[in-house]
Amino acid sequence: MKKFITFEGIDGSGKSTVSKRVYEELKRRGYSAIYTFEPTDGEIGKCTKKCIDKGADPLVIALLFIADRIEHVRKIKKWLEEGHIVLCDRYVDSTYAYQSVQLEGQMEDPLEWLRQLSNFVIKPDRTFLFDIDPEEAISRIKGRKTTRFENAEFLKKVRKRYIDIATESRFKILDARKGIEDLVKECVKDIMENDGD
Repeated sequence: MKKFITFEGIDGSGKSTVSKRVYEELKRRGYSAIYTFEPTDGEIGKCTKKCIDKGADPLVIALLFIADRIEHVRKIKKWLEEGHIVLCDRYVDSTYAYQSVQLEGQMEDPLEWLRQLSNFVIKPDRTFLFDIDPEEAISRIKGRKTTRFENAEFLKKVRKRYIDIATESRFKILDARKGIEDLVKECVKDIMENDGD
């Protein structure tokens, strides 16, 4: 059974809705599960959100995400050591996808730079990548408070970056156009399986 699972995808892909439902289903089945997310609701996570809202420099935002993750990883390690299943809505791959696109032009290889700064992270047992066309994703989030990340042109680049980085065996790419129930079942089934890795 997989113990540390992350949920990734562009805004409007449905990953937050599905991840919460997966958490509820695991709890219903009697498993000790913890649901967490990034940016966190800790002090650095709150600061990260404020800086995104204020349109701070992309380099500042990238470093805040990493600082927030340093504290978050300590908690995740503790939860895993205690025997919990940990489900995380957004993790290091979000930073690789979003911030590497944002930092293009500011440095030679932003993705490699972000990876070098992230050598402290715990590798997930499974990363579900919710893949969807950015135009459809944008139509899903109309009416809610949006961030500067939520425009189609930017999300097209982020989606491509996600696909480019989803090469490790821990990734499972899901068709985010499917119904929520189907996606929840697919995720739960996969978490319960032992791949022998």
